[in-house]
Amino acid sequence: MPAIVHHFPAQAPTRATPLLFVHGAYTHALGWQQHFIPHFQLLGFDCHALDFSGHGASPGRDHLDDFGLDDYVADLAAAVADLPRPPVLIAHSMGCTVAQRYLETGQAAGLALLAPVPPTGTGGSAGRLALEEPDFFAELPKVTAGTPDEHTLDVMARVYFGPGTPRSTVADCLPMIQPESAQAVAELATLALRRAGHKPRLPVLVLGGREDKVFPPSMLFFTTLPWNARQVVIDGAGHMLMLEPTWPQTTQALAEWLDSLPGQGT
Repeated sequence: MPAIVHHFPAQAPTRATPLLFVHGAYTHALGWQQHFIPHFQLLGFDCHALDFSGHGASPGRDHLDDFGLDDYVADLAAAVADLPRPPVLIAHSMGCTVAQRYLETGQAAGLALLAPVPPTGTGGSAGRLALEEPDFFAELPKVTAGTPDEHTLDVMARVYFGPGTPRSTVADCLPMIQPESAQAVAELATLALRRAGHKPRLPVLVLGGREDKVFPPSMLFFTTLPWNARQVVIDGAGHMLMLEPTWPQTTQALAEWLDSLPGQGT
């Protein structure tokens, strides 16, 4: 069975190009639905959000570890093929890696990369977190199992969210976290071993959080440069740009970039 794509029609259609939201690791499409999708619906965009195989509403949870990044690329390719025209892809974290790999052969009207995994992979991030937040790797399985405690909440808040994020917001977001494929996680750690693929010429925006502890803003350069992209750093934001109190600044930066793209009228 194909991966599920959720459709959220524009409130008042004024934009010709659809948006396709691509989630990151350990989560699913619900993360886009709290703030981002309603915001862009009101701006006239037809919005779609993909659940990768084994994630969210998509089939395959019982054999999640069998899926790799190329399977997620196939999910994305199928989702784009079902749209009336090439979309702007808006991706987060692991979803940025999937979107970039899809574009080696696929088409899009534009690409927005939020808190992207750097081309060097996740190894540096894992090593840094092991030193700075050693409890993270013990607490994450509690979240994916649905059994977090107060200490878990503290650790997740420090790692994934900006310092101004209310504790209640962090608690509300934890149910959106689910297990991730062991194969996909391993592939993310070894991205540097894969030969870089073709990068088409298209508008690209790279967005990061000033307080991101997973992929600090100093890492954005390594994604921005190969795409000749526009780069924006959101003050006060952490890794979960779509769920933090700073989400209005992030959507504003996205909307301004979208307005600069050609052919945005109906």
